[in-house]
Amino acid sequence: MIILTINCGSSSLKYLVYNWDKRTEMAKGIVERVTIGDSFIRHRPKGREEVIIKRNCPTHREAMQLVKEVLTDKEIGVMEDLKEMDAVGHRVVHGGEEFTSSVRIDEKTLQTFKDLSDLAPLHNPANVMGIEAAMELLPDIPHIAVMDTAFHQTMPEESYIYAVPYKWYEDYKVRKYGFHGTSHLYVSRRASVLLGKEIKETNLVTCHIGNGVSLTAIKNGKSYDHSMGFTPLEGLVMGTRSGDIDPAVVEYICKKEKKDVSLVTSYLNRRSGLLGISGEWADRRDIEREMKKGNKHAALSFNKEVTRLKKYIGAYIALLGSVDAVVFTAGAGEKSPVLREAVCLNMEKLGLRLDKQRNKNTKGDSEAVISSDDSDIKIFVIPTNEEIVFVEDVVGILKGEYKSSETYNYSFSSSDYKPEF
Repeated sequence: MIILTINCGSSSLKYLVYNWDKRTEMAKGIVERVTIGDSFIRHRPKGREEVIIKRNCPTHREAMQLVKEVLTDKEIGVMEDLKEMDAVGHRVVHGGEEFTSSVRIDEKTLQTFKDLSDLAPLHNPANVMGIEAAMELLPDIPHIAVMDTAFHQTMPEESYIYAVPYKWYEDYKVRKYGFHGTSHLYVSRRASVLLGKEIKETNLVTCHIGNGVSLTAIKNGKSYDHSMGFTPLEGLVMGTRSGDIDPAVVEYICKKEKKDVSLVTSYLNRRSGLLGISGEWADRRDIEREMKKGNKHAALSFNKEVTRLKKYIGAYIALLGSVDAVVFTAGAGEKSPVLREAVCLNMEKLGLRLDKQRNKNTKGDSEAVISSDDSDIKIFVIPTNEEIVFVEDVVGILKGEYKSSETYNYSFSSSDYKPEF
């Protein structure tokens, strides 16, 4: 069984071709700068060098056509015809309350994703464009949607409801939804394996720290609370997002700078976070480099991010009562020993003791324990693998075995599973 996964951003299309029977990747890549000019594809067939091809892709339709061409190319492709594909799994950021698990896409499903675009204006329209482009090229095979929000639909009402007029929730579905669900799902299952515990007996704080940042309090294997909210803007300091601020700031800046709400919200999403404080950098590698040079704004942005991360980790330890492990994952979570050390500093009384040497020796390309042997709470680095979640959900639905992520027996929940990184 061969599965194609598609992850469309507003200006990108990321893909993976996976052979389920052999449990191996066949090819993966990304089309970048879709819709904005100077588009190109990075394509890597398994065991071969990466290939870069420049091609203008004014829409995701052209990007999908380019993916089709490279996958079936005689020299760099991995199949003769896309008809060899058995199904396509699509990442969809927002499934609202309508979807609590991955689903097969039909016209009604697709329309629901379009209707939910008000809740995820930066993401759902791009996801829908990718789905429509793929269904146009591959109309005769199943297309499955895997939602970022689905994993968090187990949150209790006291976690997801906001302290605003309840009618806003009843009329407009204003509530916390949560995001990065496939990443938190994957690393929580892998953490339970490393702990040697059943997932339903495992309590965790999982820290997805990439350009977007989110933490999840996982109680008995389920999402119990999450740092992102109605949109991915709430919560931690991120590459370009502000995270938590006083909502009154929006009206205040609108009046002071004579800007409308949508523009100020755009600033909070695209020009805040690390970029906003440092003035120049959203990437932690740049921030850490500039800190070493003595740049005060780079140091301030780093310290602000660390402070917010500590605050949420501490709050989630208190909320859960008993925690088996804290897990770092995603770009900076996996690759930045400096950030991990700063976050864990002086957390011993909460049960976290970092082994500094283990932390420094971890390159982020494999699973690792970075806590000291006497730490009450384990500290793990687990590289995320959202694509394998897409693949497994697709296979489970095709086989009629999948009902929800809660009940599905993912192969990566087994100690026999060897992660591909």
